[in-house]
Amino acid sequence: MGTQPTTAPRGGSIMVNLFDGTRKPVADGTDVLITVKDGNQNIVKRQDYTHPSVFFQGLQVFGNFGDDYTVVASAKNCGDTGFFPVHIAENVVQIVDLMLLPKDGGFNFNAASWKKLKQARPTLAAILAEGVTAGAAQQRYGNLEERESGAVLACLLNIATAMEQILLPQGNALQYLKTLIWDQMASDRFFAYADAALVDQVKTATVHGTFAPAPYNLHPGATSSYKQIQFGEANVQLTFHENDTKVVGGQNCVLVEPDIDYFKDLGAHLILEVVTNAFGGVTDPRVVYMLRWIAGRRAGVAEFDPLYVIV
Repeated sequence: MGTQPTTAPRGGSIMVNLFDGTRKPVADGTDVLITVKDGNQNIVKRQDYTHPSVFFQGLQVFGNFGDDYTVVASAKNCGDTGFFPVHIAENVVQIVDLMLLPKDGGFNFNAASWKKLKQARPTLAAILAEGVTAGAAQQRYGNLEERESGAVLACLLNIATAMEQILLPQGNALQYLKTLIWDQMASDRFFAYADAALVDQVKTATVHGTFAPAPYNLHPGATSSYKQIQFGEANVQLTFHENDTKVVGGQNCVLVEPDIDYFKDLGAHLILEVVTNAFGGVTDPRVVYMLRWIAGRRAGVAEFDPLYVIV
């Protein structure tokens, strides 16, 4: 966990904790430019710091949208990172944990080998091994690391980890997947056959406010789509192709297309566009990794750990 002050001074306060792509605090002495803006888009602080934790206090409280502050951090050879909104209040300390990723950072899958995956993520390993021998499952899983410099494997691990954290009325979302379509895996999504019960489970979760209906017209053949709304960033979207069915392991299944968008409401987060622009316009699993981790820290849920790090 990042540093937290023991007392809150008058006015609003923000403790910014900086982490690297391994989810550890950045090294002391790293030069980081931190910009703090109020909700009126006025820069109230813009300065270089060399410590992994920086405490901003005495921030003006307006009692309106001006209290929705933005924090952006920049470092040499790293993509910008930030969070919005950070809603401040009198005598309250807001904790903001941010991740700085190197622009030329690569994936380290040492903790995601097939052997370790079976131990740490047995549900995902079983899905990957469906219908093939253990040796074949291990080989084709290993081959994913070579595709697009590891981006395809990172995407799979991002989405699978996030789905396993989605609690439905019965079980979690990942448990409903039965088998992947290996020749359609990409760096921003994959396709799988899932127990048809997943559709009703997600519809029920939508009634409960965990998901919201999402546009599906841009997904050829799709019949419905639902997007997780738990976080401000990096929510899972499940798009169903209910006319594409298959029996897997005795279960009636439908085709599902999971992906993770950067923002729940892009229009509300344009202020942080610079965060994603540093890594290009196409959905990048590195950005998803960063945003999902930051969002989880803000929400106080279990740490997002897709079994790889960025170095």
